[in-house]
Amino acid sequence: MSADPHVLAICGSLREHSKTRTALREALDAAAESGATTELLDLREYDLPPVNADDMAAGDADALRERVAAADAVLLGTPNYHGSYAAPLKNALDYCKRDQFGGTTVGLLEVAGGSYPKPALAHLRGVARTLNAWTLPHEVGIPDSHETVGRDGITDPAIERRVRELGEQLVEYAGVDRYPEMAEERGDQPAEATGRA
Repeated sequence: MSADPHVLAICGSLREHSKTRTALREALDAAAESGATTELLDLREYDLPPVNADDMAAGDADALRERVAAADAVLLGTPNYHGSYAAPLKNALDYCKRDQFGGTTVGLLEVAGGSYPKPALAHLRGVARTLNAWTLPHEVGIPDSHETVGRDGITDPAIERRVRELGEQLVEYAGVDRYPEMAEERGDQPAEATGRA
């Protein structure tokens, strides 16, 4: 991994004015300010037919896997649909394997129209675990998105801070699978050298 990690966000919403996409951009802005290169993978731009295990190279599946494999950290963003995450994101993740996600730092973000945004985060955490990814403890569930997310950004300061913290942590913990080698490459001090446990 280079000293400047690459953070990839995958947007599970296909809506033109997606609040999920808006929140992901906020997290990516924070990641960029923390020294990362960033990329938003918009599933509207990918041809990904429903997964057929007999044709795992269908459409843009190879391009999707290449983008994920090249990332040092991946941010999965989804709207809450019926208490879980969106089908386009599920389909995209089904095209990926441990070869792409194993050891990768993953962040989770969910946007809900109602007041209870957590179920999709739990479901995505289980998927990330199955793919052998390192999922950040810090996750963001955005409730009442019609009030908290506008077209130009997040309107609730507390939620905005949590989203930006998620972006910052993706940079801080990118490459955690290779610790302490990764820390030495970036010039950080390993925990034992600084007295931290």
